[in-house]
Amino acid sequence: MSSAEGVVLVIGCGMRPYREYLLASAGHRHPLWLFNGAEPTWQERYITGGTVLDLQDRDAVLAAARAVNAKTPVLGVVSWDEALIVTAAHVADELGLPGAGISAIEGCRDKWLNRRTLTAAGVAQPDFGFVHDDEQAVRVADRIGYPVVVKPRGGGASIGVSFAEDAEAVRKAFRTAEDASFGGSPAYRGGALVEEFLTGPEISVDGAVVDGEYTPMFVAHKTVGMHPYFEELGHLVSSADELLADPALRSTLARAHSAIDFRYGITHTELKLTERGPVIVEINGRLGGDLIPLLARFATGIDPGAAAVDVALGMRPHIPHEAEPRWVGVRFGYPKQDCVVESVSVPGSMRDNGVLTADVLVEPGARMRLPPAEFISRHAYVICAGSDPDDCEVVLDKAMAQVRLTAHPLLPSVAAGG
Repeated sequence: MSSAEGVVLVIGCGMRPYREYLLASAGHRHPLWLFNGAEPTWQERYITGGTVLDLQDRDAVLAAARAVNAKTPVLGVVSWDEALIVTAAHVADELGLPGAGISAIEGCRDKWLNRRTLTAAGVAQPDFGFVHDDEQAVRVADRIGYPVVVKPRGGGASIGVSFAEDAEAVRKAFRTAEDASFGGSPAYRGGALVEEFLTGPEISVDGAVVDGEYTPMFVAHKTVGMHPYFEELGHLVSSADELLADPALRSTLARAHSAIDFRYGITHTELKLTERGPVIVEINGRLGGDLIPLLARFATGIDPGAAAVDVALGMRPHIPHEAEPRWVGVRFGYPKQDCVVESVSVPGSMRDNGVLTADVLVEPGARMRLPPAEFISRHAYVICAGSDPDDCEVVLDKAMAQVRLTAHPLLPSVAAGG
């Protein structure tokens, strides 16, 4: 199809190491027009055209969308950037295109609104309260019972989320969450959510919603660390995951999306598998991050970028059902202390080492700080395949042992910004 027949508008593309594969597959599926905050460089090979503008200026984005549509029909809108999904929903609404709906995307982006909406619909989720200061946070934690989780209202990637076992830890966690909230959208700044800590394995499910009908596409099993924070250290995905057919999980997911009235789009829902069944942690109105969709492509044959375009065009995505059973995982490398990077190397992909791909995420000279000073301070990743979850973890361990980080400590005064 030529661009004269219409384009799919992509609002923001994300960082190249984490999102290039999505832009590539989306561009292969349909001609793309990219709205970006800077002149396209590596993106050029995947797009038909683009507009450079301030993506945080919603009025400017809407005006630019109308201008593109006046010249070349815009047939769909896609965004996998957490900070831009509400703007993308406004564009879809403005142009009369398939979309989740503004209220549904707000119901994903605003975790406090999401909690209230799911509560009203009777969907299983943690007990919670929204607070404006640390003393309120302690009172809510006392009511819920310890331990609790404290998180920003509108964050992503577990930034600013921490575990608290007592009142003093809650006060510290509130400050961490509120500080993190000021790094995001102005609409969600200030305050924090205090929530019941759920016990059980944590998973995420990326699913497609077409005309309000939810279909799960792939499940990822999450590994977190750096207690009391929840840094996402890795994920595992398989086409043979029995959870995809689990009736309780499918019912919970369908009811949650119905509750927020999500119409068209891809979502990334995080859940805990508790003794009382699957419980919603949060719903994100976009494809998952952390290379989870890339794991799915390796493990299941689903092409997530193409699926996002299909749904944006109002069509059901292709979900293969004959993929070779295997497990594919990603592991991220973190420094042991705050540091300045000198060099990073990763293992190559070879026939006998199980490594599918690996890459360096930072340049020499990069300053890396661990939580709570900074989050997602990763210097590399490896993606590996195995015959089952345990085998995949073993291969990942071996691959990570071959990642080499050379660095020198970041002095405390420098690390603190002094």
